[in-house]
Amino acid sequence: MRIAILSDIHGNMEALTACWQDLADIAVDTIVCLGDMIGYGPDPDDVICSVREHNALCCLGNHEWGVAFPEARHWFNHTALKGVQKTASLLSPESLAFIAALPRSLVLEGARFVHGFPPDSVTTYLFQVEEAQLALWFAQGEALTFVGHTHELVLVQYSDTGIEQCELGQELVPVPTAPCLFNVGSVGQPRDGNNRAKYALWDTQASTVEIRFVAYDIACTVRKIEARGFPEYYGSRLW
Repeated sequence: MRIAILSDIHGNMEALTACWQDLADIAVDTIVCLGDMIGYGPDPDDVICSVREHNALCCLGNHEWGVAFPEARHWFNHTALKGVQKTASLLSPESLAFIAALPRSLVLEGARFVHGFPPDSVTTYLFQVEEAQLALWFAQGEALTFVGHTHELVLVQYSDTGIEQCELGQELVPVPTAPCLFNVGSVGQPRDGNNRAKYALWDTQASTVEIRFVAYDIACTVRKIEARGFPEYYGSRLW
């Protein structure tokens, strides 16, 4: 089975469309979205509709959590909160109902999929997790985990010498035999020094994860961010 894993689209329809185009010639069996389909970007409703049209399996991200459940908005800093509030005003009732019902995690083909940190946190960043907590998850959880949230590409694995972390690029990575975790980056708002959209392909038979980089029309997204009243910063940091 080949599974496409997308995370942190953040209302960026141009980036998402470029990923769909990249996937057009790749035979995938399932698409999984690790949350934060919305927030920061100018096309939240279109993104949700597109993800649903592609029959993706989705789990809750912190931005869906903040939009669907106003009592959660205390968690967001001032800059992010502006995006949450603006995004909420742009979603249809159908999209609001959809994100409110999303699960906090998924298990598929023996792997855990979650936005923040397993088993089901939508707010915990990988860089906040101490080695002892990682070791506990590797000892007790699924052997393979996929997360988003940080917008960065990282492989974390358990070894006899402790926890090892390495940054990932545009590459094909054998899945380690030891318990491991892939942070799959961001489709719509990368923060790894490369402004292309990122997503992953997990081949369960070959036991590999391929990280794919996809160029898209950033200028178009930036213009829409400004035209629709989002903070200008949301656009400038896409570059």
